[in-house]
Amino acid sequence: MATGIHKLSDKKLQSLHGVERESVMKLADGAGLMVRVTKKGSISWTFKYRLGGRETEAIVLTLGKYPDMTLRQARDVRDKCRSWLAEGKDPRMQFNLTMEESLKPVTVKEALKYWIDEYAMDNRANVERHKAQLEKHIYPYIGSMALTDCETRYWLKCFDRIKHESPVAAGYIFQMCKQALKFCRVRRYAVSNWLDDLSIPDVGKKQRKRDRVLYDGELGQLWKLANNNELFSPYYSALLTILIVFGCRSQEARLSEWKEWDLEQWLWTVPKEHSKSGEKIIRPVPVQLREFIKELSIHNKKSGYLLGVVKKAEAVSQTGRNMHKRLNQAEPWTLHDLRRSFATKLNELGIAPHVVEQLLGHSMPGVMAIYNRSQYLPEKIDALNKWIERLEVLAGNHENVIILKAGEK
Repeated sequence: MATGIHKLSDKKLQSLHGVERESVMKLADGAGLMVRVTKKGSISWTFKYRLGGRETEAIVLTLGKYPDMTLRQARDVRDKCRSWLAEGKDPRMQFNLTMEESLKPVTVKEALKYWIDEYAMDNRANVERHKAQLEKHIYPYIGSMALTDCETRYWLKCFDRIKHESPVAAGYIFQMCKQALKFCRVRRYAVSNWLDDLSIPDVGKKQRKRDRVLYDGELGQLWKLANNNELFSPYYSALLTILIVFGCRSQEARLSEWKEWDLEQWLWTVPKEHSKSGEKIIRPVPVQLREFIKELSIHNKKSGYLLGVVKKAEAVSQTGRNMHKRLNQAEPWTLHDLRRSFATKLNELGIAPHVVEQLLGHSMPGVMAIYNRSQYLPEKIDALNKWIERLEVLAGNHENVIILKAGEK
């Protein structure tokens, strides 16, 4: 902001600082900025302004002391005060708020928790995983630092520490933190741009897109042995059955509560807080699976959860990665690969793509998401019935469709 010719200089201020004199001195720098020099040579910066016309009383705001606040810094603050005046704001109020923010800066932990509380809790299905990762990898190292002081190098130390164990996890946590800081910045809660110039390759690796689809023989064997208690515990037997039949995400089954299951209408409604898309997912329960769900209810209803307990996502994923070994299958697969296999096999059965997408819980594209609110329940139940029939054929159970028993020995 242009303010005309300045009257003060660093040389002039240095000559006045600490020099005793007989009376208080006031010198103007221009555009409302002044210094007050006491008898003992102490120099204070002040800004003089009026909220009304010249008939209103002048207000003098103390900005700071020289040399703690340099001439250049004082002029910057003066210009900021003039900007506040131009916006109809009282510089005294705005200056006090700014100083309070500077003296009590938002920490890294406070900023990330703000994002968790104000955004992730309502929009992220795996928020507990986010919280656990921040507690382990970020808070102990830079959580107490002022966000504005936490430069890129401090963030990189955290990500490098994670990268040694899991470069993909480092990239994932980086993305989460970058989104959190942008959210804080947009909401004017706190400002930090230290992660803006970084990308995933700078801190770790992107998660490699998988294309693994289980072969018919693998699916048939898994379906046949999913309830074999010598291979899998009751928890993982039930989890596998749900994942194979519905093609759902593992967290949807892992976090599923009995209140989601209507055993009269035979519908499973995944609430939006458990859905990655942020929308509820309604899936009909095929006839062949109903006895299995009833058995689960008998065993697990008191717990409140479909699977009886809630295991940590990391533990479930790790167990899933080793399941192929228990079946003596050569090529590794993950629990998420069951979901991809579900989608692929349903399309091969001739199920309409939009029905498959609905069963997967994907958001509908474009205007369909706005105008088409149909749940396609008849089409869904038909698709799932055909899918179980196909599984029975793959497992070698052609003659009769087996009624599954939960926890059957």
